[in-house]
Amino acid sequence: MNSAGSETDRKIKPPHWMSLELTYDCPLQCPYCYNPVDFARHRERLSTAEWLRVLREGRSLGVVQVGFTGGEPLLRHDLEILVAEAHSLGCYTNLITSGVGLDEARVRALRKAGLDQVQLAFQAPTAELCNYMAGRDVFQQKLEAARLIKEYDFPMVLNFVIYRQNIDQTSAFLELAGELKADYVEFANTLMYSWAWVNRAKLAPTLEQLRRSEAIVNEYRSRYKGKTKIYYVIPDYFEGRPKACLRGWGDIFFDIAPDGTAMPCQLARQLPGLEFSNVRERDLRWIWEESPAFNRFRGDDWMKEPCRSCPERHKDFGGCRCQAFMLTGDAANPDPACHFVPDHQKIVDLAMPSITGRVQGGELIFRNARNSLALGQ
Repeated sequence: MNSAGSETDRKIKPPHWMSLELTYDCPLQCPYCYNPVDFARHRERLSTAEWLRVLREGRSLGVVQVGFTGGEPLLRHDLEILVAEAHSLGCYTNLITSGVGLDEARVRALRKAGLDQVQLAFQAPTAELCNYMAGRDVFQQKLEAARLIKEYDFPMVLNFVIYRQNIDQTSAFLELAGELKADYVEFANTLMYSWAWVNRAKLAPTLEQLRRSEAIVNEYRSRYKGKTKIYYVIPDYFEGRPKACLRGWGDIFFDIAPDGTAMPCQLARQLPGLEFSNVRERDLRWIWEESPAFNRFRGDDWMKEPCRSCPERHKDFGGCRCQAFMLTGDAANPDPACHFVPDHQKIVDLAMPSITGRVQGGELIFRNARNSLALGQ
């Protein structure tokens, strides 16, 4: 039962979507990675049998979509076993991958296992910048992975992560999407979490760049109409309203970290004062319905003003708790992306330093074990 107890609480519904972070290991070193900056300190891994149990418990709870992600999920040699189990349970399955290691044998095995969709990430539309941001020569591997994905008739989502160094290449991204015959394209403007937060002074684009990029996307939408669906996600700092993060805390989505920690989102581990249960110790139903951490920000009893009396609170659910914590130091504070928050503009300046011209040059801090251990101190 929801521990908050307010008449305005939302009823706890079954989750629809479960993300399995199979590993934090990855062959790439992207400086905007969403994995925890201290990922090197989290070395525990669920076994194949434990992941299979998680899948069964998730399906019995109501899950209908399973995403396999990481790190790089292809590094798990039991990936096909897990995909096959999710498929046999009746779940829609998608793989979120860098494409490194996705050779023809692997694509064929995933097709046989019942995988439904592949999301392939590109760091840039050119080899030079893509390879630099990835930390190794991967651009040609990504092109080959995209070819194989289409050859084996998977719906393909191309995920283009946007940041200051590549945002002016928006047209080149879209031309590449056309060449690769992408079914869906997502322009994911880098949100300032985790490794991107560490590098925000070097990655944040200007508002002018964002608006120019968005205008180009809108031009291409008419050109690709009926062929490719294009999504463009602009940081909510500039929208004046917080995003309805995963449709609210513990509403439709949960994430299982490589060590079995269950969380309402991939970034929630950073929030102080919350103890997230592990699937090795508790079953998913108890975690979803009864655990204090999942109930902490359900409903609206936890909200402070101006969220508490805002008529939009049942649309945006108070915004993102991780963003509120990172920008204000308190996860229960109003999400400062909202223009009703008194310090909204100060927060925009902090999160997107390019707006005030407070940008930095120099080297990016890349995601690797050495940097992870240093940042985790």
